Amino acid sequence: MFVTKVVITAAGRGTRLLPFTKEMPKEMMPIFSNVSTNKRIVLPLLQYVYEQLYSMNFRDYCFIVGREKRSIEDHFTPHEMYLRNLKGDYKNIMAKFYRKLENSHLVWINQNKPLGFGDAVKHAEKYVGKEDFIVHAGDVTILSKNKHPVLRLIETAKKYPDVKAILLCKKVRDMKRYGVPTVNKLSNNLFAVKEVVEKPDKPKSKFGILPLYYFKSDIFSSLKKIKPGKGKEFQLTDGIQNMIQEKQKVLTIILNKNEDEVDVGTVESYRNAQEITFRKA
Repeated sequence: MFVTKVVITAAGRGTRLLPFTKEMPKEMMPIFSNVSTNKRIVLPLLQYVYEQLYSMNFRDYCFIVGREKRSIEDHFTPHEMYLRNLKGDYKNIMAKFYRKLENSHLVWINQNKPLGFGDAVKHAEKYVGKEDFIVHAGDVTILSKNKHPVLRLIETAKKYPDVKAILLCKKVRDMKRYGVPTVNKLSNNLFAVKEVVEKPDKPKSKFGILPLYYFKSDIFSSLKKIKPGKGKEFQLTDGIQNMIQEKQKVLTIILNKNEDEVDVGTVESYRNAQEITFRKA
């Protein structure tokens, strides 16, 4: 594969979903799925993200977790005794999940302090080394009936070997929740990124950045140069902006109209996530 490693961030505090997230990470919020079975089931969003990536032939994963994320590691650890006590369809469902885990290489890295998305990604430097990689937030995913955005990111990287980062954006109305790029159109679904700003007061485009990226390892040197930004956290967008300022090539692709963002970061987005996944996942 052109890209083999995925960094999945799952260290956010989930304060907008308290009190549920006091003990349970927001990435483990339940959604619906019937993708890998012939019946609708309930599963954690993070498992859905993992199984989506697994279906794209990724087998090498790095999870960035916080100190309170033990339940995530427990869920992603095969439990044969538990499996033996199950029967019927649910035993088969869990057995398939466990086989996938056994065929995967999972690395767990702790982000001891919640210092932001950029800091979380920076923790993966030793795992990534000098390889190209995908970053995928654990509290968001995309439903796509055609070629998934992850595959389109990689396809774009193959076409443009000098690119250092590729973003995924969508048209948004509420800019307060997104990093926003300034772009120049290159083709129907491809734009050159000239600037990125985290949650700007005066956005310069109609696009919001989704937390799904392709990077070359150059991102790590940029993340080491930035200072705390919006919310006094180390923002990934600031690292990307540093790359742009250093004349490194950054592109973005756009979410297709028939694709849906599934986001469990707020009460409102979680309700929408349940409705979308019940109908489509």
